[in-house]
Amino acid sequence: MSKLRVLVLRAAGINCDEEVMHCWRLAGAEPTLLYVNAIAERPRMVEEFDVVTLPGGFSYGDDIAAGAILAQRLLHDLEDWLRRLVERGGGLLGICNGFQALVKAGLLPGGESASRSLTVSFNDSARFEARWVRLKVCSSRCAFLKPGAYLSLPVEHAEGRVVVARSAVLHLLEESQQIALRYVDDAERVDQYPANPNGSDGGIAGLCDPTGRIFGLMPHPDRNFDALHHPLWTRKGGNEPPDGLTIFQNAVASFS
Repeated sequence: MSKLRVLVLRAAGINCDEEVMHCWRLAGAEPTLLYVNAIAERPRMVEEFDVVTLPGGFSYGDDIAAGAILAQRLLHDLEDWLRRLVERGGGLLGICNGFQALVKAGLLPGGESASRSLTVSFNDSARFEARWVRLKVCSSRCAFLKPGAYLSLPVEHAEGRVVVARSAVLHLLEESQQIALRYVDDAERVDQYPANPNGSDGGIAGLCDPTGRIFGLMPHPDRNFDALHHPLWTRKGGNEPPDGLTIFQNAVASFS
């Protein structure tokens, strides 16, 4: 059986592309790294892939707002092709800056009622947050996640707070199972700092679209693909794959 074909998009300021490429290879996929200008010249190339990934970093220096310029590139050059990818059963993954870009391009959360009703803004702490967080999978819809799982991943961002326009939007996302990941502490609270490192409404750490095939998250699965990455690695037993790697493995299983 042929390997899952993954396109990893790079833009000026993206700095996590090699880690993402490595994760896809470890998961059994066949990733290809292309600069966004190259794919914009021949957008039909999207048809050659099963999954498109937007890695983390600081695309275009995060001028205006984090992910905003990359979002406009996606809308201008690739939106129709990315939507066709999802319509034919493919996947779209955005990590950190990639998540910010998907939200600001309107590809997340998707759905007419929730689209353009939320954004990603500055952390409540008004500073860059770099720490490990505990995450709860809250959706059975997302193709990249296993329902009911808990994940431990690092965050590194200054603009990671998901803000909804009104409480009804949060309720709608909950009802449609589009809140894919939440920050939680040991008591399952979603609003406590530093467990919720940025003050996201409803503790939102990741979202999926109504199909479950577009997924974005602020934490970095690409920084927990080896057991030695976790700060408590000496206390963790068993032979389970690192939490970050499982996201890529789930995608391979879902889209192959």
